[in-house]
Amino acid sequence: MIYLDYQATTPMAPEARDAMLPYLDRDFGNPHSIHRMGRVARAAVEVARDRIVQTLFSEAGPSGKLIFTSGATEALNLAIKGSRPRRIVTIATEHAAVLDTASWLAGQGAELVILPVDREGLVDLDEAARAITPGTSLVAAMLVNNEIGVIQPIVELAALARKAGALFLCDAVQGFGRVLLPAEACDLIAISAHKIHGPKGIGALWIREGVELEPQTHGGGQEMGLRSGTLAPALCAGFGVAAGLMQDNASADAAHVLMLRDHALAAIGPGWTINGSMTSRYAGNLNLRTPGLDVARLITELREIAISAGSACASGSGRPSHVLAALGLQPAESRTSIRIGFGRYTSVEEIDRAMMMIRAAADAQRSFAA
Repeated sequence: MIYLDYQATTPMAPEARDAMLPYLDRDFGNPHSIHRMGRVARAAVEVARDRIVQTLFSEAGPSGKLIFTSGATEALNLAIKGSRPRRIVTIATEHAAVLDTASWLAGQGAELVILPVDREGLVDLDEAARAITPGTSLVAAMLVNNEIGVIQPIVELAALARKAGALFLCDAVQGFGRVLLPAEACDLIAISAHKIHGPKGIGALWIREGVELEPQTHGGGQEMGLRSGTLAPALCAGFGVAAGLMQDNASADAAHVLMLRDHALAAIGPGWTINGSMTSRYAGNLNLRTPGLDVARLITELREIAISAGSACASGSGRPSHVLAALGLQPAESRTSIRIGFGRYTSVEEIDRAMMMIRAAADAQRSFAA
């Protein structure tokens, strides 16, 4: 199987898996217990926490705390609901974990403003400035879009939020370790382990000092009173090692995906349109469309390749992508779009072979339709 769905999840780094094993075996203690086994487990959690914070900031960053969660969805819910916003400004192409949570709050009486994007998938900063006014409580924006890879102007949006007296939340799940994350500009940052070659089932929310959140999970008061529940030291350890590797390999990973992107575009040939900006984009994401393509059939036929039609979170819903719709694509155009994602463990040979197979299958579909 040629795996080209890195936006859905990434292969686990062997080093991260190895770091997890002791806490699944001999060091299985509860990290909230005070005996020796508990202290060993707790130490693993804190080492991982410190390592992840160090990767968020290139130098000594602002004071804050990192809260472990079950994943990015929980982290985003904690940030959005926990900040008790009266007025929220976000973007039409955000992940459902942001849009659905903000919409739920709107149903509870909060004011919700959803900014449109242009055909490139980018927000208009002038329009954002008109929307982010005093009285806004929270501005939420995704660093790298999970479907089209477009990079939003986080620094500028954060500055608008600060000027208005609002908190700024960055969904950095797809961008963490892949592109520059202006963490210093943010008040809240959500990240996830399984997007950076770590384990599934764990994410984190970084909270700037002075930002007060209301817990969304109640119980034992773990995680500094913000997220009750027993932590999994194995998951924390895997997350920490994956974050460290990500930092160590950042330059090599970036060069690798850029080279793979150029190979992919050359190998797939003409007749394809890229959805979203090419100049403000993470290179390891290609969202492509070609007229007449039946994507569902293509994915079924190409059993040796793992690609997607968009977000794994929304697959099977039968609804056109809200991200592609926000770009102005018609439902028929959305249904001819595929997402190809690659990264650290993808080879040139895999890219060349997969693109050849995708091109041949698409050509065969068009030939049969004619």
